[in-house]
Amino acid sequence: MKILAVSDLHGSNIPELHRFIMDNRVDLIVVAGDITHFGPAELVEELLNDLASHNIPVVAVPGNCDPHGAVAKIENSKAVNIHGRSINIKDIAICGLGGSNPTPFNTPLELDEDEIKSELDDLMEKSGEGDVLILVTHAPPHGTSLDRIPSGDNVGSRGVRDVIERHQPCLNICGHIHESPGVDRIGETIVVNPGQLSDGRAALIEIEDDGSITAEILNLRSS
Repeated sequence: MKILAVSDLHGSNIPELHRFIMDNRVDLIVVAGDITHFGPAELVEELLNDLASHNIPVVAVPGNCDPHGAVAKIENSKAVNIHGRSINIKDIAICGLGGSNPTPFNTPLELDEDEIKSELDDLMEKSGEGDVLILVTHAPPHGTSLDRIPSGDNVGSRGVRDVIERHQPCLNICGHIHESPGVDRIGETIVVNPGQLSDGRAALIEIEDDGSITAEILNLRSS
């Protein structure tokens, strides 16, 4: 399976993304939040429907910068809402949780760490023990190369990290920290932050039949 992972659209419709989808085989598109930049909520549905126009399955969670009402607009769109849900697509289990751990900016969708941990524990238990389990979060796990801001501080979610360490999904797709796109690992879990789509960043992830995973960060504006 080839997954195109994007995050942090912040209201942008990126022509280079659509060209990439038309020119490359993609089996699933994952949107890891911040679809808009504080709204409007209607733009969530518009942008997701635009992505779904390629007739490729799209799954999405909201980000901390998406407005109240964003989850309802994901539900109304042609994408599949995976915020607080566990689903199966082509024998792959996918769990999702949007929003972020608390920030200094009091953004619309923030959860405390205990709530993140409790929600994700429940989702992991509902997903069963399939060979391939993907966790989609807006917030990256704490303490990797993917949650580091320019000051050098790690600002990712300790709750997300705790759940990854205990449940070891095959893959965690996240976003939120624009400055730190890349690929990292926590135990057996590959963690991918595609970067800021509004700046032309995305990730192409391939899951082989034997369960092995490769991931590449893309600069769509240089391809």
